[in-house]
Amino acid sequence: MRILVVEDDAAMARLLRRALASEGYAVDVAATGPDGLWAGTENDYDVVVLDAMIPAPNGFEVARQLRERGRWAPVLMLTARADVADRVRGLDSGADDYLTKPFALDELFARVRALVRRGAVPRPAVMRVGDLELDPGSRRVERDGVAVELTSKEFALLAELMRHPGQVLSRTHLIDHVWDSAYDGASNVVEVHVRRLREKVDRPFGRESIRTSRGAGYLVVDDAADGSTTDGTDGGAR
Repeated sequence: MRILVVEDDAAMARLLRRALASEGYAVDVAATGPDGLWAGTENDYDVVVLDAMIPAPNGFEVARQLRERGRWAPVLMLTARADVADRVRGLDSGADDYLTKPFALDELFARVRALVRRGAVPRPAVMRVGDLELDPGSRRVERDGVAVELTSKEFALLAELMRHPGQVLSRTHLIDHVWDSAYDGASNVVEVHVRRLREKVDRPFGRESIRTSRGAGYLVVDDAADGSTTDGTDGGAR
């Protein structure tokens, strides 16, 4: 297993290198944001241990840029600041876990093992399908650079569709993932919210991204890329 440590404090970097190497990991060390970003982009790592307050770009920006570049190694963010706002910022920037200094090495090892088990699966900080962009952290939606205002339920529905671009999601799937257990499934709530989403994110921009697959469910596609609907799929509400 190969780990990248991005830490500007030389003593801490040496400690992390020795400790992780003693657990059997191959460890590379970078001391600045640019070096960490280069290493994380050019090499495949099983985990990135990333200090938040490294020389610019800081750890938050490095995590964000790694995700934008399609690098999905799990990121463990380290910081000497215990503020909730910093932890939230780190996680929203693309980090997978957060550890506050000072920390016990046994806890570091346990968190690294958990991230290794998770693996390098895509989990972008910001989701994009064509010119449609959704940021779960800031709860921001934009289309072609224009902000789109959604209700909380519309946002959750769009986020679920955008997590599975091009994949048909059944009405049951959407109810299970967007509505709570109190929903009895008797109404046309999914259809109503899909129609509202189209009115906000598609029609004002001349798009047909949110599609209906007859008898199967709904999906979101990059309509500018595909140029036409697929068989059995249309842009109208059902």
